[in-house]
Amino acid sequence: MNVLIVDDEPDLVETLTLMLKNHGFRVTSASNGIEGLEKAKTELPDIIILDLMMPEMDGFEMCKQLKSNEETSGIPIIILTAKSDTESRFKTFKYKADYYIVKPFHLPNLVSKINELLFPK
Repeated sequence: MNVLIVDDEPDLVETLTLMLKNHGFRVTSASNGIEGLEKAKTELPDIIILDLMMPEMDGFEMCKQLKSNEETSGIPIIILTAKSDTESRFKTFKYKADYYIVKPFHLPNLVSKINELLFPK
């Protein structure tokens, strides 16, 4: 299973990468929405972990474009962001994100949600 992490915080990307690899996932990453969108379209990951506040293209727009593209619309998207306001949550669900986690977060909860989205019972 391949996870695409799209976040502009290198320390967070490194931590998530190590943690997910320890749980058996292959991980690729992108540091902004444009790069993330390109990787999502070429690599077709099994799931995407997406930050909202990034340079060049924010996570809202990336989510909107992925979910409106036939090839990528079925990829589950977990929003992982510092934005805890109701408007941001509503906007991401309007764009069909699958789950919303606010930073700081508990790593085991993220792994649990990834497994839940990838392997529904």
